[in-house]
Amino acid sequence: MNLTRIVISIVAVYLCYATVLFLGQRAIIYPGRTIRVAGQTPAFSSGIGSLWLETRFGRSEAWFLPAMGAPAGKRPVVLCFHGNGEVIDFLPKQVEGFQKMGMDVVLVEYPGYGRSEGCTSEASITATAIAAYDTIIKRDDVDPGRMIAFGRSLGCAAACTLAANRPVAALVLQAPFTSTRPFARRLLLPAFLVRDIFDNRTKLAAFPGPVLILHGNRDDVIPLAHGRELAGTASKGRLIELSCAHNDCPPDWPEFWHIIEQFFEEEGISGR
Repeated sequence: MNLTRIVISIVAVYLCYATVLFLGQRAIIYPGRTIRVAGQTPAFSSGIGSLWLETRFGRSEAWFLPAMGAPAGKRPVVLCFHGNGEVIDFLPKQVEGFQKMGMDVVLVEYPGYGRSEGCTSEASITATAIAAYDTIIKRDDVDPGRMIAFGRSLGCAAACTLAANRPVAALVLQAPFTSTRPFARRLLLPAFLVRDIFDNRTKLAAFPGPVLILHGNRDDVIPLAHGRELAGTASKGRLIELSCAHNDCPPDWPEFWHIIEQFFEEEGISGR
């Protein structure tokens, strides 16, 4: 009888634990929603322009950063998707490497982050990524054959999702994950309780273009095994292992940009 009560108590505690995590999982996946930013879009310099993307989930903000020193004409565009603990306000300096390669950059904010409306979810992030692509590709100075998606951590899921829905010339993924299911198992939860799955593995398996993956060999948040699996899954996958963890990636910015620029040149999508 005592054993029965113990088992029942253990099951009850686990069910409570699972319920709390199920209901609060989006707070875990999207911590950047709590980052406070100025109520108004900052006054820009250096030609940065603000865009507002309309989706059924509400309006999301995006920033257009023009290429530096690029010749007139149609240019490649990099759509950038940040990690789950960031907002686009943090990123202009971090993406200057793309601009120096002669590429325009679009920083896309997630619904519920920063000044963007709506709730953050896989569906709302997908809709926003597609809206960003559809808005930018209409510009006269954009080369539709050189649309590139770059993602970091959670942003890799947005980049992969975009590539599954729109023509993308290449993907550059920094510390990507196969899906969110393995993280549920880490927390002793069944995978079916995950609401936002972000099945990057399946999307990369279907993507015909080149994929560059950069992943820290000491990553303690998203283990290197994820990057290795994704590189092996993509038909044209390439993995570069960096000597770093998750939050100090990349360890050497000049080397990071050199690797990416060389990849673009080899694939014929350089901005120069």
